[in-house]
Amino acid sequence: MSKRRPYVRSMDGWWRRDPFFVRYMAREASSVIVALYALVLLIGVVRLGQGEAAWNDWLQALKSPWSILFHLLALAVFVYHTWSWFEIMPKTMSLILASGKKLQPGAITYTGVAVAAALTVIILILAMMVKP
Repeated sequence: MSKRRPYVRSMDGWWRRDPFFVRYMAREASSVIVALYALVLLIGVVRLGQGEAAWNDWLQALKSPWSILFHLLALAVFVYHTWSWFEIMPKTMSLILASGKKLQPGAITYTGVAVAAALTVIILILAMMVKP
């Protein structure tokens, strides 16, 4: 006589069953685009080291429609990736008290995003002030 085998639930698409895991997987997938963009920048540094002609060729390649589309996609992914990391920041930080009360997670997230945005604007202004 054969023994009864227990039901083993399939692991296919396990992450699609819970919105938390969907957001987690989206955040992790967005890191692939971040890595690809880092590779684009690394290629730019290599081309800069190869001389002015190679650098100008790289700049010309960045003006192609596919490159512009990739940069727009990367911008959207960077915004999502950044937001999702700031969103988990309150869960990973130790307890923060303000006036004797626990600081709300939303306040931590929005403050982090605001500081990052302000620093980005400051760095952009400083970069634009540099004369070539």
